[in-house]
Amino acid sequence: MTTWINLSAHEIAAAVRGGRMTARQSVETSLERIRQTDGSLVAFTTLTDARALETADHLDARIAAGEDVGPLAGVPFAVKDLVDISGIITRAGSRINMDNAPAAADASVVARLEAAGAVLVGALNMGEYAYDFTGENDHVGSTRNPHDLDRRSGGSSGGSGAAVAAGMVPLTVGSDTNGSIRVPSSWCGLFGLKATYGRIPRSGTFPFVDSLDHIGPMARTVPDLALALEAMQGSDTGDPACVASPHCRASATLDQGIGGLRIARGVGYFAPAEGAARDALDRVCAALGVDLEADLPGAAAARAAAALITAAEGAATHVQAMQTRPEDFGRPMRDRLMAGALVPGVAYVRAQRLRRQFAEDAAEVFRHIDALVTPTTPFPAPRIDSDTLRIDGREQPYRSHIGIYTQPISFIGLPVVSVPVQNAVGHMPLGVQIIAPAWREDVALRIARALELSRTCAAPVAAFEKT
Repeated sequence: MTTWINLSAHEIAAAVRGGRMTARQSVETSLERIRQTDGSLVAFTTLTDARALETADHLDARIAAGEDVGPLAGVPFAVKDLVDISGIITRAGSRINMDNAPAAADASVVARLEAAGAVLVGALNMGEYAYDFTGENDHVGSTRNPHDLDRRSGGSSGGSGAAVAAGMVPLTVGSDTNGSIRVPSSWCGLFGLKATYGRIPRSGTFPFVDSLDHIGPMARTVPDLALALEAMQGSDTGDPACVASPHCRASATLDQGIGGLRIARGVGYFAPAEGAARDALDRVCAALGVDLEADLPGAAAARAAAALITAAEGAATHVQAMQTRPEDFGRPMRDRLMAGALVPGVAYVRAQRLRRQFAEDAAEVFRHIDALVTPTTPFPAPRIDSDTLRIDGREQPYRSHIGIYTQPISFIGLPVVSVPVQNAVGHMPLGVQIIAPAWREDVALRIARALELSRTCAAPVAAFEKT
């Protein structure tokens, strides 16, 4: 058990392909780990154990027959509960969706990962309709952080983060609209990838903000992110935003090092004020030998515009349910949707215009650098029993600060990897973002891999007491 828990996805796949482990053994170990630990974490909403074991047996038979079953052979994975699983209701963290019919088919990302040999073991807890940064859920319970059960997991892909950090599965799929892969990656101490907008299809996923929604992987190693990206990417007629683009072959370039890359430290808007975030950024920049600095002009206005677009499009998605079943939303969710419904059309149009300008300004910055390094979150995971933190020298509510560094990046769809750094001033990990130009996931992953190889960044399985 202990040996398997600490294996990465690519190590499991190599063992299964090489005959040192069967796919069934891998999946059974994962399912047992989930049953032993999830009572403490509330990471899963559904287990697909019968399906998983059937898939594993089929993989083992194909391997025995001499077939190559793919680069993720026998790797257990789970998906955020807004990703369709055939025969399962896609809850999207809500009470309302429980009245829906089960999904008729798997989402594209599920089908593609299974085509690469991975084995789906279940669906993961999330913030209600993905409108969340903390991992809270009023309907099924909030996900806890495996590194400290008294702290937040981050959201809205909280279950996706906790499941990997706890060693339940080596790979999960989350979604990121304003930071929902990167925030739990930061707080749970993982590697997380938000690819370029349009790189990975959203077909068969429940929408939040169509013009901002991304799907992406979370894992404990950079090679695992690269393998997942390669399996999931590519155009899909079911997602109009998913464009035909050259495939990213990140695995082939991961170990090329960072020589010749122009890497800049984020300053201005992205200069962290808090000690833990500043320390994490210092350590990453020192490891990379960073001697350049850069800012993204207009980032503060971009974040405000992203929040406005999120509110307006989110409200549009749920307007009918808000009219007929307002009592079935959690109160924070209902309040946000009501505010979004009041956004004037002219304000939405202006926010989209600002978005285009910010994208053009950012592209100009990236003409002179290959990557920008910034904090992922301004502080480590807060305690569950507190709604405030000391920020900028005074005690204040922290929720509005969580996405300060993530929102401007997803606003313009740039690829970014969040890498985990152990907090030198506390016991909780904290993330740093590696941001690259559009379609250059390979660059962000290469830099992340260099940090992993130097041991500046690592994502060990969390040690925690099961209850």
